[in-house]
Amino acid sequence: MDIILASASVRRAELLKKVTCNFQIMVSDFEENSVPFSGNCGDYVMTLAKGKAMDISSNLKKSATVIGCDTIVYLKGKVLGKPKDCAEAFEMLSALSNNTHEVYTGIAIINTESQEVSTEYVCTEVKFSKLSEEEINSYIKTGEPFDKAGAYGIQGAASLFVEELKGCYYSVVGLPVNKLYFMLREMGVNL
Repeated sequence: MDIILASASVRRAELLKKVTCNFQIMVSDFEENSVPFSGNCGDYVMTLAKGKAMDISSNLKKSATVIGCDTIVYLKGKVLGKPKDCAEAFEMLSALSNNTHEVYTGIAIINTESQEVSTEYVCTEVKFSKLSEEEINSYIKTGEPFDKAGAYGIQGAASLFVEELKGCYYSVVGLPVNKLYFMLREMGVNL
């Protein structure tokens, strides 16, 4: 059975290659803004991940295992999405400076043959060092913050900002490979 990653994320594709090289990428058109945030981060990311996986699986004409994912950054009761401009990136990074935040990544796996659906999430705590305005502005100039939740990529230049991490590094990047591996195994997908 084919494995399909329902994501345009280069980082997720790179991480999935750690588990298997035998997969296809299909970008979901699921509208993330259609899901309101109710205050429960785990449920929120699982719902978003499931929406992406369902969007792809509903249009397939073949049997496949479809993987959907979503990642959010959560700080002091607020979800930090992808910044729309430099000012918003600066605001997010300033808020993260010298604070601990949570990164939630949801995974949804759908077997299109059996219609079995499995959803899970991983929460990781990340502590940022105190950042100067100069450090934040220099990072923004790299362009890295703009396609990432919370305005940073832990695997890139923002790695310098991370003082401490409790949980799964790969979840912060966007795909908790250990969790995914065991979810696939439980669904009978042997890699």
